[in-house]
Amino acid sequence: MKNCFHCGEACKNEHLVFQEKDFCCHGCKTVYEILNESDLTYYYDLQEKPGISPVTSEGKFDFLDNKEIAEKLLEFNEGNTQIVNFLVPSMHCSSCIWVLENLGKLNNGVKSAQVDFPKKTVRISFSPEKINLKELVYLLSKIGYEPYISLKDYDEKDHKVDRSLIYKLGVAGFAFGNVMFLSFPEYFEVKEFWLEQFKHLFRWLMFAFSLPVVFYSGSGYFVSAYKGLRAKILNIDVPIALGIAVLFIRSTTEILLDLGTGFFDSLTGLVFFLLLGKFFQQKTYSYLSFERDYKSYFPMAVTRLTKNNSNESLEEQIQVYKIKAGDRILIRNGELIPIDAVLIKGQANIDYSFVTGEAEVVRKESGETLYAGGRQQGGVLEIEAIKAIDQSYLTKLWSNEVFAKDKNSEFQTLINQISKRFTTGVLSIAFTATLFWLIYDPSKALNVFTAVLIIACPCAIALATPFTLGNLLRIFGRNKFYLKEASVIEQIAKIDCVVFDKTGTITSNNKTEIFYEGLKLNTEEQSLLSSSLRASSHPLSRQLYQILDKNNIQGLDEFQEYTGQGISAETNGNRIKIGSETFVRDFTTKTKELNKTSVHISSNEEYKGCYVFKNSYREGLAQLFKELGQTKKLFILSGDNDGEKERLEKMLPLTTRFYFNQKPDDKLAFIKKLQEEGKLVMMIGDGLNDAGALAQSNVGIAISENINVFSPACDGILEALNLPQLSKYFQLSAKGIKIIKWSFVLSLCYNAIGLAFAVTGNLMPVIAAILMPLSSISIVAFATLATNLAGKKLRRY
Repeated sequence: MKNCFHCGEACKNEHLVFQEKDFCCHGCKTVYEILNESDLTYYYDLQEKPGISPVTSEGKFDFLDNKEIAEKLLEFNEGNTQIVNFLVPSMHCSSCIWVLENLGKLNNGVKSAQVDFPKKTVRISFSPEKINLKELVYLLSKIGYEPYISLKDYDEKDHKVDRSLIYKLGVAGFAFGNVMFLSFPEYFEVKEFWLEQFKHLFRWLMFAFSLPVVFYSGSGYFVSAYKGLRAKILNIDVPIALGIAVLFIRSTTEILLDLGTGFFDSLTGLVFFLLLGKFFQQKTYSYLSFERDYKSYFPMAVTRLTKNNSNESLEEQIQVYKIKAGDRILIRNGELIPIDAVLIKGQANIDYSFVTGEAEVVRKESGETLYAGGRQQGGVLEIEAIKAIDQSYLTKLWSNEVFAKDKNSEFQTLINQISKRFTTGVLSIAFTATLFWLIYDPSKALNVFTAVLIIACPCAIALATPFTLGNLLRIFGRNKFYLKEASVIEQIAKIDCVVFDKTGTITSNNKTEIFYEGLKLNTEEQSLLSSSLRASSHPLSRQLYQILDKNNIQGLDEFQEYTGQGISAETNGNRIKIGSETFVRDFTTKTKELNKTSVHISSNEEYKGCYVFKNSYREGLAQLFKELGQTKKLFILSGDNDGEKERLEKMLPLTTRFYFNQKPDDKLAFIKKLQEEGKLVMMIGDGLNDAGALAQSNVGIAISENINVFSPACDGILEALNLPQLSKYFQLSAKGIKIIKWSFVLSLCYNAIGLAFAVTGNLMPVIAAILMPLSSISIVAFATLATNLAGKKLRRY
């Protein structure tokens, strides 16, 4: 079988040849022709088979004709220049970047195009006199790079990126380097004449460099310590703020009284390393969205049907927020229903898996209610809105208070757990040592008090957590497990219950197993079956048609599709019926409908059998559950019926608990119940129907076939193919916590050595200058090396 020259897919249903090249469909052939005519075939030299087969529904972007809606998408609109920024999920390689940045060669109305590959976006400047926004979108779609435009784009306001941490880090780093340079003569007690002459100038320069470090770069620690004390909490920032303050005050006093050079090098180095740790920990995946709600998937606009003065039907594109009860709306094949409505016309085959998790398509008849979030699978529908979008069932689900909950405020990190004891211990040692020297040698008391607070400043302890977790974030990311922030790793290590959604999570969306049960069909019956399925628009008919042999396709003398029942067809005197059991079998001989998805067949009124559709479960699932079941309680929550319970029980450990027919509210309540029992719960789901449970859980992980297109609000996104590695992620998270604890032990050893010098009144500047940076650097090195070694095992799987 030949592979497509453009996209690389196998040429199954179609095989087109153009210029001695193979293509799987007219779309791929058309893209090649466009690029070839525009002298852009270098696209294929950058990477073999780089393309995406273009599929765009007719009329899908008609809403861009609405000036009000179009202007919402534009970043800039002045004179003969408009600028728009599109999300292009199908962008995946260097060829994609190259062709998108050469859009001007496909249409001279495009002035420039700039790709941000990590975020999968392209920023296009164009002339509206030569190409309007709608034409630009169709140009992108035509070459396989259809932009993803949703309701969220209409609501999204300009958001400023907070770069304050980068600025603070830059200031601290600049000051640290200069202070270290100015401190060298003092370290080695160089007696060179000119150095001695300018020694005092060097000290005041170090003081000047330390001012922005203390009052700008280090300000966050003072604010955090103040807030902690006001809330009667001794957090880790209290001893850090004390250490910074004492270092600065003592160093300033020393140069004022000409007693020495102070500790400005240690001060600036301390703040620099602490901020570096913060920066490292904040490293995340900006191109992924962990906060998506229904607006990210709903259309920006819909087609409303109106009547003119002559009572003729007119179509207009309106923004979805303007839909009112009573409006008639047109829904095309594959489109999402944005409001609760009543079906007026058309054959409705609604896929509610987006909302409920139920995999089976629901057939609706005229007069029945359709809920927001359902996706039409078939022909065009005419519906009448019964509620505005903000009053729909789906929107009310999203208004649950659980989505406003801050998980981090409820979770005590490891460093917060030890901070109270550490701070109390440091202050106790400082005051005890000071009291001792006030009695025996008052001249050393102040020196001892400040020395203890300086040397015991928990910079190494504060660095251990961010560098360990920050490095683990990168290791997880390389293995297709993307976490919202580093603190999630600590929470993963404590999880004792794991709850899985079924449909789309442990099952694959890309595969469905279909089995035939019954009498063998002869050649004529097989031909008639394929010909009948080919004429049907029902999703199950399309799935079945894809796997059947396409030989001897013939014209039909008669074809009738019955909504919600099945199809009947006839050719050359042979009649076939395909559909539900009650439709296909004679009423007097029908049996109890099986609790599974199936398509039944009869030929010339003789029942033949049925094709049974079964979920295809992800590879490695049984082994994953076996590994997880050794340390955690496992649960399956599903919106589907229990038709596959027996199959799951054979595949998964006996300890796994199953719950079927679970609505979104039921899933959320189940998670909450486990938490009330004192359990720490991880929820793993894939759809918007799981969003409440994901938000309620201690850790919510979204499984995604394509990480750039779909993921509900969550704490992490796991690429579907890597689900079998989940137990390895748990193991690595636990190892990360052990590494942090060993880092604490190493840090305490440094503190113990330093405190021995401090409490005896023998802390010399050179000792502090060596111990403080050495402890910070060694902790960073240990944490990085240890996590890399732990991550190597994960990468072997």
